[in-house]
Amino acid sequence: MARRPRKAMAALADGAARVAIVGRPNVGKSTLFNRLVGRKLAIVDDTPGVTRDRREGRAALHDLEFTVIDTAGFEDADAASLSGRMRAQTDAAVSAADVALLVYDARAGVTPLDRHFAQWLRKRGTPLILIGNKAEGRSAEAGLAEGHALGLGAPVAISAEHGEGMADLFEVLLPYIEPDGPVVPVVVEAEKRFSADGVELEADWVEPPAGPLKLAVVGRPNAGKSTLINTLIGEARLVVGPEAGITRDSIAIDWEWQGEKVRLVDTAGMRKRARVQDRLEKAATADTRLAIDMAEVVVLLLDATLGLEAQDLRIADLALSEGRALVIALNKWDVAEDQSRLFQGVRKALDDGLSQIRNVPLVAISGATGKGLDLLMKVAGEARTRWSRRVPTSALNRWFEDVVAKNPPPAPSGTRIKLRYVTQVAARPPTFLVFGNRTDMLPASYGRYLVNSLRESLDFEGVPIRLSFRGGKNPYVKD
Repeated sequence: MARRPRKAMAALADGAARVAIVGRPNVGKSTLFNRLVGRKLAIVDDTPGVTRDRREGRAALHDLEFTVIDTAGFEDADAASLSGRMRAQTDAAVSAADVALLVYDARAGVTPLDRHFAQWLRKRGTPLILIGNKAEGRSAEAGLAEGHALGLGAPVAISAEHGEGMADLFEVLLPYIEPDGPVVPVVVEAEKRFSADGVELEADWVEPPAGPLKLAVVGRPNAGKSTLINTLIGEARLVVGPEAGITRDSIAIDWEWQGEKVRLVDTAGMRKRARVQDRLEKAATADTRLAIDMAEVVVLLLDATLGLEAQDLRIADLALSEGRALVIALNKWDVAEDQSRLFQGVRKALDDGLSQIRNVPLVAISGATGKGLDLLMKVAGEARTRWSRRVPTSALNRWFEDVVAKNPPPAPSGTRIKLRYVTQVAARPPTFLVFGNRTDMLPASYGRYLVNSLRESLDFEGVPIRLSFRGGKNPYVKD
């Protein structure tokens, strides 16, 4: 059995685990602190240096509970100065913590002070997790790539202000807070796969699932979400009825399917934003969005008697934008008419309506009778497996060389664009970084070409993929 870090074991014996938030001034530490404690306890302002003393609060991230510590922004100053005394408070917080979150501004990129702070923290011996804050939007992609240079692993991309990336933060904090200890990576044997030219591909490395399959059931009001979950677990755990909008809070239920642990989350129905006026419905919709953010797989439930509507596509797009694996379930299949035509029509509408991804898994079920539920759970598990995959670097670059040779990058105004190398920097969702020169001149259509080829050639069908480009020299090639 994997062992917990010794400091974390001691912390659990005394009470809650302790998590320190550290970083240079004005990177969003207090905003993240407020996000974790669920209240605006710490003063937040654009002016650097607002926080001086370390502040503690009781934090909850999904079902994790711990003590979080907000610290002053690190500044390299004389020990007797105010900045030096603030740094001493930060030092004390880090020394007492079981794990420290080193936060930097992903939009600004890695600064010399970030590098100095990272080097200073390594000497303290406390486990470090690198956090790229303010990561909303494409402007943060280059800064997130720069985070690898700190030597602390891939940065966890979040936006503390908007609540994005909290599911990923949950995953990296889990080994230091749960008593069972950190998950040890394991090699999972995959079925033999072959490239188009018949060459056997290397086995994939699958990131081990962190605990139960986290599955959120979402959809428009009265699509049958609560009925589906009641049928899955075999008891009337959730209130159901013909009225739309019965569910308001997101309800999490722990369950087992064929020996595998699952955390099911029932959510409130999501209507078109313009129609949401009631304060309680607004709060319920926000709770549903949080459930999507915390999930690994999102099951979008459609009412087969109504077909696919524009709001269903909006909900699907939200789940994919959050990087979650998505499965579409056609519910009330037992009472649907002209089933074959309906299924094919929904399939085509999904492929046309979800421009960023095709072939999202589509399953016909009946939450009332139980038809198709075993298939639904099987497809959801397979979706998480693809969502968690890491492709070996050698296999990835064999694919890359072949796909670039078949369709080289365009040469705008006669300027040659050279793509040199690709690496997978993260999974859950699969995230890739392409190195080359003049990558800023690449048209968006070429990026879509690479993403589509990734899905088809390397078995990422139906999974959201994040692909970004990095200009400059290939760091894997020595002079």
